[in-house]
Amino acid sequence: MNESTHTVATHRPGFAFLLLIPLLVGATFLSCAQSKAHGQRYQLKGKVVSVDRAHAQVLIDHEEVVGLMPAMAMPFTLKDDALRTVASGDQIQATLVVADAGVWLEDPIITKNAPAGDNTTISVNPVEPREGATVPDFPLVNQDNKPIRLSQYRGRALLITFIYTRCPLPDYCTLMSTNFAEINRELQKDPTLVPKAHLLSVTLDPAYDTAKVLRSYGAAHTEKYGEEKFDTWEFATGDAEEIKRLAQFFGLAYFTEKGQIVHSLRTAIIAPDGKLFKLYHGNEWKPIELLRDLKELMSKDADVHTQHS
Repeated sequence: MNESTHTVATHRPGFAFLLLIPLLVGATFLSCAQSKAHGQRYQLKGKVVSVDRAHAQVLIDHEEVVGLMPAMAMPFTLKDDALRTVASGDQIQATLVVADAGVWLEDPIITKNAPAGDNTTISVNPVEPREGATVPDFPLVNQDNKPIRLSQYRGRALLITFIYTRCPLPDYCTLMSTNFAEINRELQKDPTLVPKAHLLSVTLDPAYDTAKVLRSYGAAHTEKYGEEKFDTWEFATGDAEEIKRLAQFFGLAYFTEKGQIVHSLRTAIIAPDGKLFKLYHGNEWKPIELLRDLKELMSKDADVHTQHS
């Protein structure tokens, strides 16, 4: 018995249910009277058991897909360049699409383990999201120790970047925060922009960067200190695994080496509909460029609302 057959047959109870999944998925889709032509979407998390690159399929031992099916192991089509790098043992989070054209996975986030001897998890995801990709709804905790989710910013443009407060490099995290501080000041100058945009800095060091630490760090960058209310610029920490998945979604890699976090840089603008508008690499972008792109997004969004009104 090969690995795939053994896993599907014995790892989960109710193997017979697996044989009914194509019918179940089809029935679920067809029974949705208001389903859209592009299909229904669900969040899927699990572990990759095996990869069949010839047929563009991955066998995933997944958790319950809320609203669709229970936890089990089954194969999925992976319509993404991630198929070239995914391997058995990887953790995967993706959007499961159920449509007339079939069932497949989109926007995968692949998590690999760190090298042997290193107790730190390394974030590796060479596949970046395309513009227009839906950003998953990651849960975080803000500087006031209140739970937040990316979905709560729908209706506004969300500018997101990654930092950690102990970063020793002035042209990395410090520069990202300095740039966001300038953008925040510019937004404050235009009352029409304030309710339409929001800034979010996410730490890559949740073990140290608690809500209290981030509140102090953020207030220092706005120079309002005890008076800062974080109405337009928030700082977020949270579960290490969720932060890792969020960073990976944007193609940001990081790991710990000699007590420091070695990481790349990513900054993004997420449109009011929750889709990626633009992704910036490295530290060469300027606040004026991001503000220009933000205003372009708002102009397009206004045109869309005008057309539908």
